[in-house]
Amino acid sequence: QVQLVESGGGLVQAGGSLRLSCAASEGIYTKYAVAWFRQVPGKEREFVAAIRWNDGHTYYADSVKDRFTLSRDNAKNTMYLQMNSLKPEDTAVYFCAADRLYNSATYRNPNVYDYWGQGTQVTVSS
Repeated sequence: QVQLVESGGGLVQAGGSLRLSCAASEGIYTKYAVAWFRQVPGKEREFVAAIRWNDGHTYYADSVKDRFTLSRDNAKNTMYLQMNSLKPEDTAVYFCAADRLYNSATYRNPNVYDYWGQGTQVTVSS
């Protein structure tokens, strides 16, 4: 059972930056996809970005492309989400998730992910 722990959320002004971290309790295997989703009250969980662990290829939602950047540290089993040029509409609880078997057709679907972190709040003030 992989446990995921997010950190790095907080309050920031519009235009500012935050870096989220997602630490896994054990090794992330090469077939995994690891992703960030976000959710605001009353809305469905929304795909933000994902990384294909075997080669590090990254995917982004259009709403965050060119502002957010995924990276990873294999030795630390940790993934990072660098968020720049933050906007008030980025305000949400951000969740880290891992899917044991990456699939190009489904990586944006939160229902396929096997493991989830507890979430970290990101608030962007205008």
